[in-house]
Amino acid sequence: MLKEFQEFISKGNVMDLAVGVIIGGAFGLIVKSLTDDIIMPIVGAIFGGFDFSNYFLALSHGVTATTLAEARKQGAVFAYGNFISVVINFLILAWIIFMMVKGVNAIRRKFEKPAVPAGDAPPPADVRLLTEIRDLLAHRA
Repeated sequence: MLKEFQEFISKGNVMDLAVGVIIGGAFGLIVKSLTDDIIMPIVGAIFGGFDFSNYFLALSHGVTATTLAEARKQGAVFAYGNFISVVINFLILAWIIFMMVKGVNAIRRKFEKPAVPAGDAPPPADVRLLTEIRDLLAHRA
């Protein structure tokens, strides 16, 4: 069982996946910082200087705080401002991944061999045989 586990771990796919997960986590933190520390303050300044992260609706009567962190300590809240920030994080991350995949696909197309048109390749032997039989039957009729 240990040998089988060692073979599984030593495969390239597992190591590539592990590296991808680690880099993805770090990249997610970069995008979160970009959104929280750069984009959202600019958006807030454009729309009147408010901070999206502290927009919430109290779901219980005991919530009197003005910041989201304090309101969560007092009771249930509907943190729609935080949700807006997370959606913007996702859109930025999805756009960056789309651009990366698009770039990789362009590089692959550049280095791939051009496909041989289907009309130039000779038909397989069974298709040639069936064509000859068809022609013989048509000639008899």
